[in-house]
Amino acid sequence: MTPVDRARPWLRAHPLALDAALALGVLLCMVIGSFADPHGPNGPTFGTRTPGLRSLVLMTLGAAVLVLRRRRPMAVLACTSALTVVELSFGAPPAPVAMSAVVALYTVAAHTDRPTTYRVGVLTIVVLTGTAMLFGTPPWYSQEHVGIFAWTGMAAAAGDAVRSRRAFIDAIRERAERAEHGREEEARRRVAEERLRIARDLHDVVAHHIALVNVQAGVAAHVMDKRPDQAKEALAHVREASRSALDELRSTVGLLRQSGDPAAPTEPAPGLAVLDDLLGGFRRAGLPVELARSDDSPLPASVDLAAYRVIQEALTNVQKHAGPGAKAEVSVVRVGPNTEITVIDNGTAAGDGNGDGGGHGLLGMRERVTALGGSCTAGPRYGGGFRVQAILPVKAAETGATGEGTS
Repeated sequence: MTPVDRARPWLRAHPLALDAALALGVLLCMVIGSFADPHGPNGPTFGTRTPGLRSLVLMTLGAAVLVLRRRRPMAVLACTSALTVVELSFGAPPAPVAMSAVVALYTVAAHTDRPTTYRVGVLTIVVLTGTAMLFGTPPWYSQEHVGIFAWTGMAAAAGDAVRSRRAFIDAIRERAERAEHGREEEARRRVAEERLRIARDLHDVVAHHIALVNVQAGVAAHVMDKRPDQAKEALAHVREASRSALDELRSTVGLLRQSGDPAAPTEPAPGLAVLDDLLGGFRRAGLPVELARSDDSPLPASVDLAAYRVIQEALTNVQKHAGPGAKAEVSVVRVGPNTEITVIDNGTAAGDGNGDGGGHGLLGMRERVTALGGSCTAGPRYGGGFRVQAILPVKAAETGATGEGTS
């Protein structure tokens, strides 16, 4: 790291010290320049004249006020311009007090907007150049007068260029910060969506299989003494349901433990192709289920999984809440661009707790269906029982909607 790099943080923290050093440098340049005579016999010569006391005082004052150039740029420009006008009016040839006005004009242009820079710059150029032409040595187009015009014009242009560059850099930095903030928000949104997806999958797996295990275990306990063969059959169903639950949980946990992109699953995701197996499990658990299906054509993976999960959750709720003797009906119908899933039961009013009831099943169903652009309704039926209906748009899913492809 160079000494300049080490000193830069300190100078940024103490701008007054930097301005004081600049003022001292400008004073030295003005004093050295005041010893040059632009009208020598063979052109400009150095050391042939000595600045007067008035010029030294004006140069000192002009450099001193530059210390405050950042805090009061307009006041400093007015003061240095006034000192320059005084020197141009009485000096023959004048000392380079105009150098302090040039630095002050640059500061104004670098710290204000462009319209202000134009107005103040033109006024300063006119006043200083006009004074030099009126009171300076003839002709009016001499090199000293043209030099004042050129230096003040370049100071205004340079200050405006620096201000524009700073504004451009600030705009780039702001856009980068907004983009970074947007990426963080997108990452948080994706994390939240993934958490919801995992929560839905875990709820579907656990609620369904545990409900079946609970029912079959109750059956086994009830008939254990009188009908041991039926109890063994119920326990076999318990073992099968628990094994299925463990397999699906293992698959889900395996996906979560992968650090990179998940590998392709070794088994297909649940869908309507295995709907008969799902309904068979409920029938073995003692829930009569009837199926009406008008279309066996394959669905997009996201729609297929959502339809399966909706039926699974709705029947699980029937198994848990509809009461003894309840029956369920499932229909899968293709209506135009949509697939309609309907699950109804005839559970008693006292036992039908299929409503929201503080659980997450209906909420998860609605989230799944809404994510695909569909709609899901659930509520009691007239005369008793419960009805769940989901409308899943097939065409939208085929054109790019993303669904949960794993359980």
